[in-house]
Amino acid sequence: MAVLGLIVACSEVSMPEPDEGRVLFVENCAQCHGVSGKGNGPWAASLRPKPSDLTQLSTAEGFPRAQVLSVIDGYDRTGLPGQEMPEFGLLLEGDTVPVDVGDGVLTPTPRPLAALLTYLESIQE
Repeated sequence: MAVLGLIVACSEVSMPEPDEGRVLFVENCAQCHGVSGKGNGPWAASLRPKPSDLTQLSTAEGFPRAQVLSVIDGYDRTGLPGQEMPEFGLLLEGDTVPVDVGDGVLTPTPRPLAALLTYLESIQE
């Protein structure tokens, strides 16, 4: 019976819209990555390596949700130049939403982190 309750609870919660993530992006990321996400924020010139162009994360396989979440939350930055990007612990707090990171399994993810993910996916060029 508890599993059924969990499934119902998850099904009632939806992914955040990109605008919710945009607010978090402007508050936490734009100083380095720029308002447009192209890596040209006001602090970018003083950073080595230069912040990534976040509009170019998608590959032929699609948007790398699991990798993006791992980089944002600081879990895995293997292979990334430098370690200047701060960890965003506050994005790991609060209610969770079910997120499919590409494997078809819904993973409970803190809503602010999911919102930022949704926004980044929406700005891909």
